[in-house]
Amino acid sequence: MITDILSKIENGKEPVKKELIQLFDPANDQEFAQLIETAFNISRDNKKFIKLTSTIHVTNLCYITPKCKYCGFAAGTSTAGYYRPFSKTNEEILKSAKIIEEAGIPRVSCSGAHGYHGEQAVRAAEIVKQETSLELLVNVGFNFNLNVLRELEDLGTDTVCCNLETINEAIFNDLKPGEVLDKQIKACRMISESGIELSSGLLIGLGESHEDRINHLNFLRTIEGLGEIPIMGFNPYKGTPMENHPPCPLREQMITIAITRILFPDIRITVPTPTIGPENVKFSLMAGADNLATVIPENYPVEIKGVGSPVCGTLKDVLAVIREMALKPQQGPKKYHMTKTITVGHVVRHD
Repeated sequence: MITDILSKIENGKEPVKKELIQLFDPANDQEFAQLIETAFNISRDNKKFIKLTSTIHVTNLCYITPKCKYCGFAAGTSTAGYYRPFSKTNEEILKSAKIIEEAGIPRVSCSGAHGYHGEQAVRAAEIVKQETSLELLVNVGFNFNLNVLRELEDLGTDTVCCNLETINEAIFNDLKPGEVLDKQIKACRMISESGIELSSGLLIGLGESHEDRINHLNFLRTIEGLGEIPIMGFNPYKGTPMENHPPCPLREQMITIAITRILFPDIRITVPTPTIGPENVKFSLMAGADNLATVIPENYPVEIKGVGSPVCGTLKDVLAVIREMALKPQQGPKKYHMTKTITVGHVVRHD
């Protein structure tokens, strides 16, 4: 009975793997509600506020070949996504970062496509950390080395993301034919060992089992420098090889978030607004998430589309949900700056 497992958790005892897998299958709505309530209470007891993270998409020119089968971010993969190639200028990155900061959002994710040996990450870090007070996550694939990580650390980068999506090797190899799971795992460990906080998460609804998810979460527990776990529900992008694959149900996402919170009481659990759906943000918070990502200010200066879904959450709507739930958003200092042109010493290399 799930009720017995939850009582064990509430008494400070850790469930075994078999019990964690059982939590994915509540017998009825009452058991489901108990699971969600348990996770919410853990989050509320350990988290003082809900973090907000905005985003700057630096480039969609991806050099992974062949492309990941679900991707709608890379150029040419989906007409509903970023179909046309782009690479943001320094001035566009700076203007976007300043508007995010002025809106009171404390954190930004600078994300981009794979294939630049870390130069895109360093370029974004130089601009954001030298010109704003924003916390910074970079997520640009992982084909760079320890020297780049040291450079990112020197610039003040707070977090580097390396999402594995799944550690089921058969699914990984099928859906991510241009990448190698073992190399990605080594990258996660390298980030952790560099001293920069690691963000690494799950993309659920790809066909993995519940046991696969528990195996993935248990693997993440072995990484000392892990500070953040994104939980992302699959949504099909038009025109991709997975356009007819069903989206991950909301209930399944909530259960996975809740189990992640039970296993990781203190860690930051991130849900991007596009993957859960902006209209479902409150359900991620109910399940124990404490960081809402891809939150966009109303006066954002460039076109923005979410990874996993074209539609993002607006700051106004997200704040309304947080306050409606009597939770507190973390807000950065509202600093208003004159936009200026800066020169960045790193030239982007396309190879």
